[in-house]
Amino acid sequence: MVRNLALALILVATQAVAGDFFEKDGVALRGYDPVAYFAESKAVKGAAEHSVVYKGSTFHFASKQNRDAFAASPAKYAPQYGGFCAYGTAGGYKAAIDPAAFTVVDGKLYLNYNRDVQKRWSADTVGYIAKADKNWPAVSRQAKVIE
Repeated sequence: MVRNLALALILVATQAVAGDFFEKDGVALRGYDPVAYFAESKAVKGAAEHSVVYKGSTFHFASKQNRDAFAASPAKYAPQYGGFCAYGTAGGYKAAIDPAAFTVVDGKLYLNYNRDVQKRWSADTVGYIAKADKNWPAVSRQAKVIE
């Protein structure tokens, strides 16, 4: 019983320190640079030496310039729906993302579970964004994430 209580406390403590964004191994966006999606129109792996903590989540960047751009205006570059799959959010659930499956629409970054899901998302981006915007307040409170 003591062992179960200790495990439960560790899990609660881990969840309490997690940030507002999808994280894998303690890093948001699986370590990819959110600014690169806008500046280079592609997914670019960031580096730990160029990092910023925003809303409790650590973001990595490919360069000091990208890190500084994000630090100056994080809301401009941060992904929608906490960096969880936008298509999943439209469907009412939290799902992990593949950093290479993304779109930038009207200056906002949307990530998807994988490229097949991204294709479905792209078929009605406007409709899915409307659904995801409506669903996000409830989805954001969900503990379970589909990996």
